[in-house]
Amino acid sequence: MLVEIPEPEVVLGVILAFVVGLGGLYLYYKIRPFVKTKNEMFDASQSERLEYYERQLIDMKIRLDALEIQGIEQKSEDPNLELKQFLEKLTKNEVEEKPTEQVITPEIKQEKPISVPNILNIEHVNPTNYVLQLITNKAMTSRDIQITLKRSREHTSRLMKKLFEGGYVERNTESKPYTYSITEKGLAKVEEVQTSPSIA
Repeated sequence: MLVEIPEPEVVLGVILAFVVGLGGLYLYYKIRPFVKTKNEMFDASQSERLEYYERQLIDMKIRLDALEIQGIEQKSEDPNLELKQFLEKLTKNEVEEKPTEQVITPEIKQEKPISVPNILNIEHVNPTNYVLQLITNKAMTSRDIQITLKRSREHTSRLMKKLFEGGYVERNTESKPYTYSITEKGLAKVEEVQTSPSIA
């Protein structure tokens, strides 16, 4: 393998350029602190303004220290004075309030009985008849019926579907949840159950 060696003039030129660059950087960093730029130059007015603010801060610090010293001297006379005054006021208020206490008698109000829908005694053996009796007075939702029957939601839904398909109840689909009201056929069944309760 042959390696081509550059001419000595080229090698010297590269080395000389490198040395000149290093020398330039060295001189720049040595001269830089002595050269002032516009940002570093201060006007006389700026230095006067800084001195003015410094004097103001020193005066404020002296005043603050003086106030703190005065406050400490005043408090050193009786540090518990405020606490004593507060306790005296509190005891005076208690003494004044004791004679004015009156025995308050609780007023007894008679509660009005809660109106319960008038449901005839139907044997709770047949839930169909019981539901029909429930909805004779007013329309009810399946949730209301579920709570009254104390059965599951699925059981109540199946029962109401069976009654709807049988024509015993009418489903109002305009409101959500659906409300169920009794039909003429359902009323006839309720009357039949009331006249002969033994027939289920």
